[in-house]
Amino acid sequence: MSKWDSSATQRRRFLMGGAAVGAGALLTACTGSGSGESDGANQLVGQQQGDNSQPGETVTIGLSIPSDDHGWMGAIGANATAQAESFEDVNLEATEGTNDVNRQISQVKTLINKKVDVLAILPFNGESLTQVAEQAMRANIPVVNIDRVFASKLAYRTWIGGDNYGMGVNAANFIADRLEQQGVENPVIVEIAGIDNLELTRERSRGFAEALESRGLSVTMSQSAEFTPQSGRQVMGNVLQARDNIDAVWNHDDNQGVGVLAAIEQANRGDEFFMVGGAGSKVMMEHIKAGDGPMAATVSYPPTMSASAVNMARLIAQQRSVSGLVESAVPSEITLHSATVTKDNVDEYLKTAF
Repeated sequence: MSKWDSSATQRRRFLMGGAAVGAGALLTACTGSGSGESDGANQLVGQQQGDNSQPGETVTIGLSIPSDDHGWMGAIGANATAQAESFEDVNLEATEGTNDVNRQISQVKTLINKKVDVLAILPFNGESLTQVAEQAMRANIPVVNIDRVFASKLAYRTWIGGDNYGMGVNAANFIADRLEQQGVENPVIVEIAGIDNLELTRERSRGFAEALESRGLSVTMSQSAEFTPQSGRQVMGNVLQARDNIDAVWNHDDNQGVGVLAAIEQANRGDEFFMVGGAGSKVMMEHIKAGDGPMAATVSYPPTMSASAVNMARLIAQQRSVSGLVESAVPSEITLHSATVTKDNVDEYLKTAF
């Protein structure tokens, strides 16, 4: 989820209910393999339900995503592949993941020339990939846009992605509830954000600030990292030096959270405050379950969205509808819920963690 495209400027409003889906001092720990493999992410992927599970006309889905240089992105690729393999009526044409915009454009053009039935694209940069996605749509190849939104709605048939604003809201509500239970007055709340010039970071911060404000609270200190363990450790180390007392921390991304936890452990301040993560990595969920440090919760950003994108692409190509909906066509926008994962429900979400 690092290096997100800043063109993702609109928070998506269509909600599909029920969509789901120790860091010690060593920074070699990670929230995902980064190799396209994800130990727990696929356990629920591939399970078919309802009329949509019945085979239809065989279709070819072209898949294009960035390289798996982050555990979340590795899970995106693994989930999409596993879901496609679960259908006997789907052929998957997947390109090699790349963070080179020009190469991704070339790969998508190749898929268009192969006349795939439908495309599922998570663009490295939505604005840069808009033109080639529009080219696909003009060629009557529907495009399912995954998460990083294209600059024009003419570039896609359906958008499916996460709720960045909702992540901030749910993180803030958990923190406000916990502080209220603890009876903390005038709390010191720290935010370790992601890359500050990205729209997703701004949306997460806005949701966090507005939800805290609604509870009579505010962010005491906010610092930006870069979605990496190294940046998380450096930024949190600086915060710990600057603040003698902290009551709660929200870290936007569980990948950089590995470094955040390492800095906290190095400073021996793990018992002073509690922390909420972001995205929902297996490593952080295991910390939550074990109760072995400051991690109290994480807010999810489901990498299973790529599996759902494959589902939607298949149905669109087969001109079918979504089971359970009255409408006869696949929705044009689907925003996945950002769940709050705590010790009480962590086992449920570990099944799809990356």
